[in-house]
Amino acid sequence: MAEEIHSSPPPLTPNLTEEELLFRLRLLRSRRVGPATFNRLMHEHGTAAAALEALADVARDAGVKDYAPCPEGVALSELSAGRKAGARLLAQGTTLYPGALNDLADAPPLIWALGDAALTCRPAVAIVGARNASSLGLRMTRKLAVDLGNAGFTIVSGLARGTDAAAHAAALDTGTIAVMAGGVDVIYPTENADLGAQVRARGLMLSEQPMGLQPQARHFPRRNRLVSGLARAVIVVEAAGKSGSLITAGLALDQGREVLAVPGHPFDGRASGCNMLIRDGATLIRGAIDVLEALGTPDAPTSPVVSPKATKEPAAPAPVITTGTEPIGARILAQLSASPVAEDQLIRDLGLPPHVIAPELTNLELDGRIERHAGGMIALPG
Repeated sequence: MAEEIHSSPPPLTPNLTEEELLFRLRLLRSRRVGPATFNRLMHEHGTAAAALEALADVARDAGVKDYAPCPEGVALSELSAGRKAGARLLAQGTTLYPGALNDLADAPPLIWALGDAALTCRPAVAIVGARNASSLGLRMTRKLAVDLGNAGFTIVSGLARGTDAAAHAAALDTGTIAVMAGGVDVIYPTENADLGAQVRARGLMLSEQPMGLQPQARHFPRRNRLVSGLARAVIVVEAAGKSGSLITAGLALDQGREVLAVPGHPFDGRASGCNMLIRDGATLIRGAIDVLEALGTPDAPTSPVVSPKATKEPAAPAPVITTGTEPIGARILAQLSASPVAEDQLIRDLGLPPHVIAPELTNLELDGRIERHAGGMIALPG
Protein backbone atom coordinates (compact mmCIF):
# COMPACT_ATOMS: atom_id res chain seq x y z
CA MET A 1 0.00 0.00 0.00
CA ALA A 2 2.85 2.37 0.81
CA GLU A 3 4.19 2.02 -2.72
CA GLU A 4 1.03 3.69 -4.00
CA ILE A 5 1.95 6.83 -2.06
CA HIS A 6 5.59 7.18 -3.03
CA SER A 7 6.36 7.53 -6.70
CA SER A 8 8.86 4.98 -7.95
CA PRO A 9 12.21 6.20 -9.25
CA PRO A 10 12.42 6.83 -12.99
CA PRO A 11 14.18 4.42 -15.36
CA LEU A 12 17.95 4.39 -15.05
CA THR A 13 19.62 7.44 -16.55
CA PRO A 14 23.22 8.65 -16.70
CA ASN A 15 24.40 10.90 -13.92
CA LEU A 16 22.55 14.20 -13.75
CA THR A 17 23.94 17.56 -14.73
CA GLU A 18 25.40 19.78 -12.04
CA GLU A 19 22.44 22.13 -12.44
CA GLU A 20 19.88 19.36 -11.91
CA LEU A 21 21.80 18.04 -8.89
CA LEU A 22 21.77 21.55 -7.45
CA PHE A 23 17.99 21.84 -7.84
CA ARG A 24 17.42 18.41 -6.27
CA LEU A 25 19.78 19.13 -3.41
CA ARG A 26 18.04 22.44 -2.68
CA LEU A 27 14.67 20.68 -2.68
CA LEU A 28 15.83 17.89 -0.37
CA ARG A 29 17.59 20.26 2.04
CA SER A 30 14.56 22.55 2.28
CA ARG A 31 12.89 22.71 5.66
CA ARG A 32 10.47 19.86 6.40
CA VAL A 33 11.15 18.09 3.12
CA GLY A 34 12.12 14.44 3.63
CA PRO A 35 12.29 11.59 1.09
CA ALA A 36 8.52 11.07 0.95
CA THR A 37 7.72 14.75 0.42
CA PHE A 38 10.59 15.07 -2.08
CA ASN A 39 9.24 12.19 -4.17
CA ARG A 40 5.70 13.48 -3.95
CA LEU A 41 6.71 16.95 -5.15
CA MET A 42 8.85 15.53 -7.95
CA HIS A 43 5.97 13.32 -9.05
CA GLU A 44 3.49 16.18 -9.05
CA HIS A 45 5.69 18.85 -10.64
CA GLY A 46 7.94 16.81 -12.91
CA THR A 47 11.26 18.52 -12.17
CA ALA A 48 13.13 19.67 -9.09
CA ALA A 49 13.15 23.23 -10.42
CA ALA A 50 9.36 23.26 -10.75
CA ALA A 51 8.95 21.63 -7.33
CA LEU A 52 11.18 24.28 -5.75
CA GLU A 53 9.16 27.03 -7.38
CA ALA A 54 5.92 25.53 -6.03
CA LEU A 55 7.25 24.73 -2.55
CA ALA A 56 6.47 28.09 -0.96
CA ASP A 57 2.87 27.92 -2.23
CA VAL A 58 2.49 24.36 -0.94
CA ALA A 59 3.77 25.45 2.46
CA ARG A 60 1.49 28.49 2.51
CA ASP A 61 -1.52 26.30 1.67
CA ALA A 62 -0.52 24.14 4.62
CA GLY A 63 -0.54 27.18 6.89
CA VAL A 64 3.23 27.73 7.08
CA LYS A 65 4.08 31.43 6.86
CA ASP A 66 7.28 32.96 5.51
CA TYR A 67 8.50 29.64 4.12
CA ALA A 68 11.58 29.73 1.91
CA PRO A 69 13.33 26.81 0.19
CA CYS A 70 16.97 25.99 0.85
CA PRO A 71 19.06 28.89 -0.51
CA GLU A 72 21.15 28.22 -3.58
CA GLY A 73 24.32 29.24 -1.76
CA VAL A 74 23.84 26.56 0.92
CA ALA A 75 23.48 23.82 -1.68
CA LEU A 76 26.43 25.14 -3.69
CA SER A 77 28.59 25.08 -0.56
CA GLU A 78 27.65 21.45 0.07
CA LEU A 79 28.46 20.46 -3.51
CA SER A 80 31.78 22.26 -3.23
CA ALA A 81 32.59 20.48 0.04
CA GLY A 82 31.77 17.16 -1.60
CA ARG A 83 34.12 17.86 -4.50
CA LYS A 84 36.92 18.83 -2.13
CA ALA A 85 36.46 15.58 -0.20
CA GLY A 86 36.45 13.53 -3.39
CA ALA A 87 32.84 12.42 -2.87
CA ARG A 88 30.09 11.98 -5.47
CA LEU A 89 26.44 12.86 -5.02
CA LEU A 90 24.34 9.99 -6.40
CA ALA A 91 20.71 10.57 -7.37
CA GLN A 92 18.04 7.90 -7.18
CA GLY A 93 17.24 6.64 -10.67
CA THR A 94 20.78 7.09 -12.03
CA THR A 95 23.15 4.27 -12.91
CA LEU A 96 25.51 4.70 -9.94
CA TYR A 97 22.81 4.89 -7.25
CA PRO A 98 22.77 1.81 -4.93
CA GLY A 99 20.03 -0.30 -6.50
CA ALA A 100 19.20 -2.20 -3.29
CA LEU A 101 17.97 1.02 -1.67
CA ASN A 102 15.13 1.28 -4.19
CA ASP A 103 13.29 -1.35 -2.13
CA LEU A 104 12.91 1.21 0.67
CA ALA A 105 9.77 3.33 0.80
CA ASP A 106 11.90 6.13 2.26
CA ALA A 107 15.01 5.64 0.12
CA PRO A 108 17.21 8.75 0.10
CA PRO A 109 16.68 10.69 -3.14
CA LEU A 110 20.34 11.74 -2.96
CA ILE A 111 23.25 10.01 -1.26
CA TRP A 112 26.91 10.94 -0.94
CA ALA A 113 29.45 8.27 -1.92
CA LEU A 114 33.13 8.38 -1.03
CA GLY A 115 35.21 5.53 -2.45
CA ASP A 116 34.38 2.67 -4.80
CA ALA A 117 30.68 3.04 -5.69
CA ALA A 118 30.83 -0.19 -7.73
CA LEU A 119 30.73 -2.13 -4.43
CA THR A 120 26.97 -1.46 -4.24
CA CYS A 121 26.48 -3.59 -7.37
CA ARG A 122 27.61 -6.72 -5.51
CA PRO A 123 25.44 -8.80 -3.15
CA ALA A 124 25.94 -7.68 0.43
CA VAL A 125 25.32 -8.74 3.99
CA ALA A 126 25.30 -6.45 7.00
CA ILE A 127 27.12 -7.38 10.20
CA VAL A 128 26.11 -5.45 13.32
CA GLY A 129 26.48 -5.91 17.03
CA ALA A 130 27.60 -4.55 20.37
CA ARG A 131 29.92 -1.57 20.69
CA ASN A 132 31.35 -3.18 23.83
CA ALA A 133 31.79 -6.50 22.02
CA SER A 134 33.38 -9.39 23.85
CA SER A 135 36.58 -11.03 22.68
CA LEU A 136 34.62 -14.01 21.38
CA GLY A 137 32.18 -11.68 19.67
CA LEU A 138 34.99 -9.85 17.88
CA ARG A 139 36.56 -13.14 16.81
CA MET A 140 33.22 -14.31 15.44
CA THR A 141 32.74 -11.01 13.62
CA ARG A 142 36.14 -11.14 11.96
CA LYS A 143 35.68 -14.78 10.94
CA LEU A 144 32.27 -14.11 9.42
CA ALA A 145 33.50 -11.02 7.56
CA VAL A 146 36.51 -12.80 6.09
CA ASP A 147 34.65 -15.96 5.09
CA LEU A 148 31.62 -14.17 3.64
CA GLY A 149 33.87 -11.69 1.85
CA ASN A 150 35.82 -14.56 0.28
CA ALA A 151 32.50 -16.11 -0.73
CA GLY A 152 31.64 -12.97 -2.72
CA PHE A 153 29.64 -10.79 -0.34
CA THR A 154 30.32 -7.13 0.37
CA ILE A 155 30.23 -6.47 4.12
CA VAL A 156 28.08 -3.54 5.25
CA SER A 157 28.14 -1.92 8.69
CA GLY A 158 28.00 1.45 10.44
CA LEU A 159 31.66 2.15 11.39
CA ALA A 160 30.80 2.20 15.11
CA ARG A 161 33.26 0.91 17.66
CA GLY A 162 33.27 -2.79 18.50
CA THR A 163 31.49 -5.15 16.11
CA ASP A 164 31.15 -2.66 13.25
CA ALA A 165 34.83 -1.76 13.28
CA ALA A 166 35.89 -5.41 13.40
CA ALA A 167 33.66 -6.27 10.44
CA HIS A 168 35.01 -3.42 8.29
CA ALA A 169 38.64 -4.13 9.13
CA ALA A 170 38.30 -7.83 8.31
CA ALA A 171 36.61 -7.12 4.97
CA LEU A 172 38.98 -4.47 3.60
CA ASP A 173 40.53 -6.96 1.16
CA THR A 174 37.21 -8.25 -0.18
CA GLY A 175 34.97 -5.18 -0.05
CA THR A 176 33.21 -3.23 2.66
CA ILE A 177 30.68 -0.37 2.84
CA ALA A 178 30.44 1.96 5.83
CA VAL A 179 27.16 3.85 6.22
CA MET A 180 27.69 7.07 8.13
CA ALA A 181 25.24 8.68 10.55
CA GLY A 182 26.71 12.12 9.88
CA GLY A 183 28.38 13.54 6.81
CA VAL A 184 30.28 11.11 4.63
CA ASP A 185 33.42 13.09 5.48
CA VAL A 186 32.89 12.89 9.25
CA ILE A 187 34.39 9.85 10.99
CA TYR A 188 32.51 8.97 14.17
CA PRO A 189 33.72 7.91 16.64
CA THR A 190 37.06 9.65 16.13
CA GLU A 191 38.90 6.56 17.41
CA ASN A 192 38.00 4.95 14.06
CA ALA A 193 39.74 7.67 12.04
CA ASP A 194 42.47 5.36 10.75
CA LEU A 195 39.98 2.64 9.90
CA GLY A 196 37.77 5.19 8.19
CA ALA A 197 40.68 6.30 6.03
CA GLN A 198 41.26 2.69 4.99
CA VAL A 199 37.59 2.17 4.16
CA ARG A 200 37.63 5.34 2.08
CA ALA A 201 40.74 4.17 0.19
CA ARG A 202 39.75 0.52 -0.30
CA GLY A 203 35.99 0.39 0.21
CA LEU A 204 33.05 2.79 0.19
CA MET A 205 31.44 5.29 2.54
CA LEU A 206 27.82 6.36 2.09
CA SER A 207 25.68 9.01 3.77
CA GLU A 208 22.42 10.78 3.04
CA GLN A 209 23.37 13.62 5.41
CA PRO A 210 24.97 16.93 4.38
CA MET A 211 28.73 17.13 4.10
CA GLY A 212 30.39 18.02 7.38
CA LEU A 213 27.37 17.16 9.56
CA GLN A 214 28.30 15.92 13.03
CA PRO A 215 26.02 12.98 13.89
CA GLN A 216 23.43 13.29 16.63
CA ALA A 217 21.33 10.61 18.32
CA ARG A 218 18.38 11.02 15.96
CA HIS A 219 20.58 10.32 12.92
CA PHE A 220 21.53 6.76 13.90
CA PRO A 221 18.14 5.04 13.36
CA ARG A 222 18.01 6.59 9.88
CA ARG A 223 21.56 5.37 9.25
CA ASN A 224 20.52 1.89 10.39
CA ARG A 225 17.75 1.61 7.80
CA LEU A 226 20.37 2.12 5.08
CA VAL A 227 22.68 -0.49 6.61
CA SER A 228 19.91 -3.08 6.39
CA GLY A 229 18.55 -1.73 3.11
CA LEU A 230 21.85 -2.27 1.29
CA ALA A 231 22.06 -5.92 2.36
CA ARG A 232 20.34 -9.19 1.60
CA ALA A 233 20.52 -10.05 5.28
CA VAL A 234 21.48 -8.58 8.63
CA ILE A 235 23.68 -10.69 10.89
CA VAL A 236 23.56 -9.74 14.57
CA VAL A 237 26.63 -11.00 16.43
CA GLU A 238 26.05 -9.57 19.90
CA ALA A 239 23.28 -7.26 21.09
CA ALA A 240 21.70 -6.28 24.37
CA GLY A 241 17.98 -6.56 24.85
CA LYS A 242 17.52 -2.88 23.91
CA SER A 243 20.11 -1.78 21.38
CA GLY A 244 20.65 -0.17 18.02
CA SER A 245 21.45 -3.58 16.56
CA LEU A 246 17.93 -4.75 17.33
CA ILE A 247 16.57 -1.61 15.70
CA THR A 248 18.52 -2.54 12.58
CA ALA A 249 17.17 -6.09 12.75
CA GLY A 250 13.62 -4.76 13.04
CA LEU A 251 14.15 -2.49 10.05
CA ALA A 252 15.55 -5.42 8.08
CA LEU A 253 12.37 -7.41 8.71
CA ASP A 254 10.26 -4.44 7.62
CA GLN A 255 12.31 -4.24 4.43
CA GLY A 256 11.94 -7.93 3.63
CA ARG A 257 15.56 -8.78 4.48
CA GLU A 258 16.69 -11.90 6.30
CA VAL A 259 17.71 -11.63 9.95
CA LEU A 260 20.35 -14.01 11.29
CA ALA A 261 21.79 -14.10 14.79
CA VAL A 262 24.70 -15.68 16.65
CA PRO A 263 23.53 -17.35 19.89
CA GLY A 264 25.22 -16.61 23.19
CA HIS A 265 25.21 -17.64 26.82
CA PRO A 266 22.03 -16.62 28.66
CA PHE A 267 24.10 -15.09 31.47
CA ASP A 268 25.84 -12.69 29.06
CA GLY A 269 23.83 -9.49 28.65
CA ARG A 270 25.39 -8.96 25.24
CA ALA A 271 23.73 -12.17 24.04
CA SER A 272 20.21 -11.41 25.23
CA GLY A 273 19.19 -9.59 22.07
CA CYS A 274 20.51 -12.31 19.76
CA ASN A 275 18.87 -15.06 21.79
CA MET A 276 15.60 -13.14 21.70
CA LEU A 277 15.83 -12.78 17.91
CA ILE A 278 16.41 -16.51 17.54
CA ARG A 279 13.49 -17.26 19.85
CA ASP A 280 11.31 -15.06 17.66
CA GLY A 281 12.31 -16.73 14.40
CA ALA A 282 15.69 -15.39 13.30
CA THR A 283 18.05 -17.94 11.74
CA LEU A 284 20.67 -19.25 14.16
CA ILE A 285 24.15 -19.15 12.67
CA ARG A 286 27.40 -20.71 13.85
CA GLY A 287 29.54 -19.55 10.96
CA ALA A 288 29.60 -18.50 7.32
CA ILE A 289 28.37 -21.88 6.12
CA ASP A 290 25.06 -21.32 7.91
CA VAL A 291 24.75 -17.91 6.24
CA LEU A 292 25.42 -19.41 2.80
CA GLU A 293 22.84 -22.13 3.43
CA ALA A 294 20.29 -19.46 4.34
CA LEU A 295 21.08 -17.03 1.51
CA GLY A 296 22.69 -19.14 -1.17
CA THR A 297 25.92 -18.44 -2.99
CA PRO A 298 26.24 -14.82 -4.15
CA ASP A 299 25.36 -14.25 -7.79
CA ALA A 300 27.71 -12.58 -10.20
CA PRO A 301 27.82 -8.77 -9.84
CA THR A 302 24.95 -7.06 -11.60
CA SER A 303 23.96 -3.52 -12.46
CA PRO A 304 21.59 -1.71 -10.10
CA VAL A 305 17.92 -2.35 -10.75
CA VAL A 306 15.03 -0.05 -10.00
CA SER A 307 11.34 -0.74 -9.75
CA PRO A 308 9.16 -0.17 -12.81
CA LYS A 309 7.90 3.35 -13.23
CA ALA A 310 4.72 3.90 -11.28
CA THR A 311 1.43 4.66 -12.95
CA LYS A 312 0.73 8.35 -12.81
CA GLU A 313 -1.39 9.24 -9.81
CA PRO A 314 -4.48 11.44 -10.05
CA ALA A 315 -3.89 15.15 -9.61
CA ALA A 316 -3.61 16.22 -6.00
CA PRO A 317 -6.85 17.55 -4.53
CA ALA A 318 -7.21 20.83 -2.70
CA PRO A 319 -5.16 21.15 0.50
CA VAL A 320 -8.17 20.62 2.80
CA ILE A 321 -10.23 17.54 1.98
CA THR A 322 -13.30 16.52 3.89
CA THR A 323 -15.45 13.43 4.18
CA GLY A 324 -18.65 14.28 5.95
CA THR A 325 -17.98 17.11 8.39
CA GLU A 326 -14.42 16.30 9.51
CA PRO A 327 -11.29 17.33 7.51
CA ILE A 328 -9.00 14.48 6.46
CA GLY A 329 -6.09 16.16 8.25
CA ALA A 330 -7.98 16.07 11.55
CA ARG A 331 -8.81 12.40 11.03
CA ILE A 332 -5.15 11.60 10.38
CA LEU A 333 -4.03 13.44 13.52
CA ALA A 334 -6.69 11.64 15.58
CA GLN A 335 -5.18 8.29 14.54
CA LEU A 336 -1.61 9.23 15.49
CA SER A 337 0.30 9.45 18.76
CA ALA A 338 3.93 9.87 19.79
CA SER A 339 4.45 6.15 19.01
CA PRO A 340 5.17 5.72 15.28
CA VAL A 341 2.69 3.81 13.13
CA ALA A 342 3.26 2.40 9.65
CA GLU A 343 1.92 4.57 6.86
CA ASP A 344 0.11 1.69 5.14
CA GLN A 345 -1.55 0.76 8.44
CA LEU A 346 -2.73 4.36 8.80
CA ILE A 347 -4.27 4.18 5.34
CA ARG A 348 -6.08 0.94 6.21
CA ASP A 349 -7.35 2.41 9.46
CA LEU A 350 -8.72 5.49 7.71
CA GLY A 351 -10.31 3.45 4.90
CA LEU A 352 -9.53 6.10 2.27
CA PRO A 353 -7.64 5.89 -1.05
CA PRO A 354 -3.87 6.53 -0.81
CA HIS A 355 -4.03 9.37 -3.36
CA VAL A 356 -6.48 11.19 -1.07
CA ILE A 357 -4.39 10.78 2.07
CA ALA A 358 -0.95 11.47 0.53
CA PRO A 359 -1.39 15.24 -0.07
CA GLU A 360 -2.69 15.70 3.47
CA LEU A 361 0.36 13.90 4.88
CA THR A 362 2.58 16.25 2.86
CA ASN A 363 0.73 19.29 4.20
CA LEU A 364 0.87 18.05 7.80
CA GLU A 365 4.60 17.34 7.50
CA LEU A 366 5.33 20.78 6.06
CA ASP A 367 3.24 22.28 8.85
CA GLY A 368 5.33 20.42 11.43
CA ARG A 369 2.29 18.58 12.82
CA ILE A 370 3.59 15.09 12.02
CA GLU A 371 7.06 13.55 11.83
CA ARG A 372 8.30 10.79 9.55
CA HIS A 373 10.58 8.12 10.97
CA ALA A 374 12.73 5.41 9.45
CA GLY A 375 10.92 2.47 7.87
CA GLY A 376 7.93 4.48 6.61
CA MET A 377 6.64 5.24 10.11
CA ILE A 378 4.68 8.36 11.10
CA ALA A 379 4.06 9.92 14.54
CA LEU A 380 3.07 13.13 16.23
CA PRO A 381 6.05 15.35 17.10
CA GLY A 382 7.75 14.26 20.31
